[in-house]
Amino acid sequence: MQIPSYEEDHSEFDRFDTQVLGISIDSPYTNKGWANSLGGISYPLLSDFWPHGMVALKYNVLRQEGMTERALFIIDKEGIVRYVDVHDIGDQPKNSVLLEELAKVAG
Repeated sequence: MQIPSYEEDHSEFDRFDTQVLGISIDSPYTNKGWANSLGGISYPLLSDFWPHGMVALKYNVLRQEGMTERALFIIDKEGIVRYVDVHDIGDQPKNSVLLEELAKVAG
């Protein structure tokens, strides 16, 4: 699963002075329950519940049926999107690829 894999590689993300954020179109209560079922997570899990999927829509990853694609974004400290990787919801991107992209952004 994607979220637990970020927990496992937490120290690698720290190496790049990165803030990992999860975002879901589920309600805050659902997100909290899900995070608790994983034993908790060490980074914020945000809710894009209301208005439903507005953030996903702005990032062009909201499907017509109201679900989102699995998407990764690297946004630098100036707020510039430096990397976008969109996968089908059933695909899990490899952290190694994400860490390689973080290294490129870090210079």
